[in-house]
Amino acid sequence: MGAVRALAAQGQLPLPPPMPAAAAQLLGQAHRGLAEAAAEPQANWRYAGAHLAALRGAAAVLAARTRPEPARRRPRSAWVLITEVAPELGEWAVFFAANAPKRAAAEAGLSSAVTDREADDLVRDVGAFLTAVETTVSRPAPAPAAPVRLRSMDGGKRRPSGRTP
Repeated sequence: MGAVRALAAQGQLPLPPPMPAAAAQLLGQAHRGLAEAAAEPQANWRYAGAHLAALRGAAAVLAARTRPEPARRRPRSAWVLITEVAPELGEWAVFFAANAPKRAAAEAGLSSAVTDREADDLVRDVGAFLTAVETTVSRPAPAPAAPVRLRSMDGGKRRPSGRTP
């Protein structure tokens, strides 16, 4: 802590810890995927590509904030996991989870699954999401909140049961 104070006194603040390599790689893939989706002329593929880019962004957060578990557990959605490890991205997770069926329909080739406007809106939304992911991944995970301990007003003396003050 003394080093931080010394740097702050000199007008320099310490650099944030580097982004984990796996998270940086996934975030790069997400940005490239979003750029490809934005250039796609067909709305279905534009929508599906943008949604996939959002999933890669979610994977970047998971790579930065979780560690592999040795025991096999039932697979869970990336969007469910995001709400647990990065609650600040919870609204985004709900949004993208709700759009997953539409992405599946678009990937299946249903011509009426997605309009041009919906695809363009999703491309824009994923761009904003990836910006939020960069912010989230570049700072350490918050420490879990400590349990709140309540103190009695009477200094810890117990009152006999059956008596009221």
